[in-house]
Amino acid sequence: MSSIHDVATYCGVSTATVSRALRGLPNVSRQTRELVQAAAAELGYVPSPSASGLSGGRHRAVAIVIPSTARWFYSKVIEGVDSVLRREGYDTFLVILAATLNDRERLFHNALLRKRADALIALGIDFTDEERRELRSVQMPAMIVGGAVRGVRSVGLDDGAVGRAATEHLLGLGHTRIGHIGGHTEYGMQHSVGEDRESAWRNALAAHGLQPPPHHHADGAFVVPQAKVAARSMLRSPDRPTAIFAGSDEMAFGALLAATELGLRVPEDLSVIGIDDHDWSDAFGLTTLRQQPFEQGRLAARTVLDELNGIPVPVRTTRAPFELVVRASTGPLGSAPAQAPAQDAPRSTPTAV
Repeated sequence: MSSIHDVATYCGVSTATVSRALRGLPNVSRQTRELVQAAAAELGYVPSPSASGLSGGRHRAVAIVIPSTARWFYSKVIEGVDSVLRREGYDTFLVILAATLNDRERLFHNALLRKRADALIALGIDFTDEERRELRSVQMPAMIVGGAVRGVRSVGLDDGAVGRAATEHLLGLGHTRIGHIGGHTEYGMQHSVGEDRESAWRNALAAHGLQPPPHHHADGAFVVPQAKVAARSMLRSPDRPTAIFAGSDEMAFGALLAATELGLRVPEDLSVIGIDDHDWSDAFGLTTLRQQPFEQGRLAARTVLDELNGIPVPVRTTRAPFELVVRASTGPLGSAPAQAPAQDAPRSTPTAV
């Protein structure tokens, strides 16, 4: 049986154009549409059963695009999205988008157009100009959760405000040597989140006349293992920080584990604050800036449903609320000198997270 790629090659057009032509969507000339339809008939190309049965209507499916399945934030957003869509009779399918050009092309030319989603909800993804044009060309409602993307509706924290609040909490406790473990930026990931939180940390310190040395900032990639390595290096420096602001709770867990390995007491020797209020944060006694990713997912789902139902939805960024939750991991700056721990400090048994 012929495929959409065979039709595209036969006609000398892209698979996206073939899909639009066969679906009757705009932005395809009459001549091209007739050429594609004739080629599909001649080659015996038959769209998937779900697509052929819904050529003029809804597919009742929404694509959820994520860069990884390993993040707590993403799982909570997906739960929120599903809680709304399932009630409205919509299915969801998950697309894991790796940070490669081929994978991104596969998403936009195959996963979305061939699987026939009605809408797209992306978590932590920064679309390129070409990808935004592709979404507009197929008239697909889209929503971003976690950071803002120009020209696309989004919901997420004000990352500058939340980073400033975390840093000011530590400053208010008397800390002046405050380190930061931030998130990794890479092609295909949401760039603004980690950058905005880091900038807020630097700006809050600068407002108090403080400039952190380069080794007081490290990349934790939003995961426990790398954050633990980053914190261990930071805490072994002669002028180690007395407090760490981690850009997520998972990175804060890594900092807490590193402190325990190095024999540092929390919060007497080191204060740690994160962002999220992860399910494990209470067990770790972690002070954090709480957000509600489940509710962000619900809002994203309601937004794309409104647009699908013909309700005008402006292109804007909705700022999600956050609140400071103080637990045992932060405290006033102690009177003991903040010295680097010995290299042979006792290590604890690794804790599963």
